[in-house]
Amino acid sequence: MSELTADEIGRLALDFQILAPGQLQSILSELGGRDASPQAFAQVAQRRELLTNFQMDRLLEGKRSGYYYGDYKVLYLVGMGTFARVYRAVHRESGKVVAVKVLRQRQQAKRDDFVREGEMGLALRHPNIVPIYEVHAERTNPFFVMEFVEGSNLREFVKARKKLTVEESVRLVSDIVTGLNYALEKGVSHRDLKMSNVLVTSVARAKLVDFGLAAIDGGDLGDSETHRTIDYAGLERASGVRKDDKRSDIFFAGCIFYHMLCGRPPLLETKSRNQRLNLDRYKSIRSITEFESGLPPIVLTVLNKAMAFQPEKRYATPMEMLLDLRQVKKRLESGDAAAPEVLVSEQEAVPQDGANRTVMIVESNMEMQNLLRERLKKRGYRILVLSNAGRALERLLDDPQAVDCVIFCTSELEYNALDAFRKLQEDPRTKNLPAVLLLDKVQGAMAEQVTLDDRHVAISMPFKVRELRALLLQVLRDRPPAA
Repeated sequence: MSELTADEIGRLALDFQILAPGQLQSILSELGGRDASPQAFAQVAQRRELLTNFQMDRLLEGKRSGYYYGDYKVLYLVGMGTFARVYRAVHRESGKVVAVKVLRQRQQAKRDDFVREGEMGLALRHPNIVPIYEVHAERTNPFFVMEFVEGSNLREFVKARKKLTVEESVRLVSDIVTGLNYALEKGVSHRDLKMSNVLVTSVARAKLVDFGLAAIDGGDLGDSETHRTIDYAGLERASGVRKDDKRSDIFFAGCIFYHMLCGRPPLLETKSRNQRLNLDRYKSIRSITEFESGLPPIVLTVLNKAMAFQPEKRYATPMEMLLDLRQVKKRLESGDAAAPEVLVSEQEAVPQDGANRTVMIVESNMEMQNLLRERLKKRGYRILVLSNAGRALERLLDDPQAVDCVIFCTSELEYNALDAFRKLQEDPRTKNLPAVLLLDKVQGAMAEQVTLDDRHVAISMPFKVRELRALLLQVLRDRPPAA
């Protein structure tokens, strides 16, 4: 290709539809003719931002494909793994910037798993998960289109910083666990949770990517193990649990938390399959206090519980871990992190946690009314039930001290409940009144339409009543009982 003239390079760019005729003519005009060198052509095209280095290199190398995937023009390579490459690309008409993930040619035997990964991701829509927009299941060149996240992966982020502050680590691991919790509510576990599969946005929030080996509703990808599953297989074999145990994701979320806090991984990093499956790799993790002294006791308690070798000593669900992380965040903000740690997840033993508390349940479904009333009354709560969200809000505005907390259920009331929840937050009379937004499993996106904080929280179905009770404990903490 080094023998080609600028004109010949330009005609190839036209053929491959990465330059328009007018763009080519403007480049040739600046060069003063069609016989300029390809290097001179490249300098002008790149300076004018008409061609990227990636595109120009492919032209010079004589590559005849890889410039487009569907309607998306490839700008440059942003990541490459054993199974796939990821490119930054732009839609040819709308100009929307996306990431395009393409299965590598040498991995075509994994095509069905790759397509399955994309199709599964189409159903996951959450602020802490990178969304997949389109899946193209071409027989020889499958790819899917995702959000392009401006930022870096967590491994690169921590490597540049050496380690993160406690506050940053808590915020990022909370984002990770929030994404895991949402996915689990959809019946999906991650199965490849690691630093490089967490993207950190330009505003330092975490998003999960690569759910490719997740199990859906107890499904299995087969008995074969790849380099992507070995860490999980090693943990689960060593700890004696079945494959796809949901607590495995929690263990590896703890490993990420550990790495952020002290700047080094808890597990020996090696490419050796035997070493990665070795039981001692998981049982002999050195205490983080050997590398990082002075961590708040409550942070250590959450970390150690997440990374417990025995699965029954770990958090049972991401929600349990998330509730404790919210408490850690609150304690850090109040400067009370050194006080004795009493975690929300360990308050199950308190039988009458609702004593002297009144909770209003706003729900039109009789069966759900009865379920919540029965379960919460057993824990000492006084229950008030209304089926109309508008009337419930009016009553609260008239007498904000009548109840200690409100549970708005959206399964049937939908946006009426959401609107009442929002107005309760905005009105000066009720903005400090704790409230829980209870979402149907298909309504997770509703949570993005409201502002959530320590007093105003959301939980999606299916959930365990103890998780709802733990949320009530959280939002009611330090609040005097209603009159």
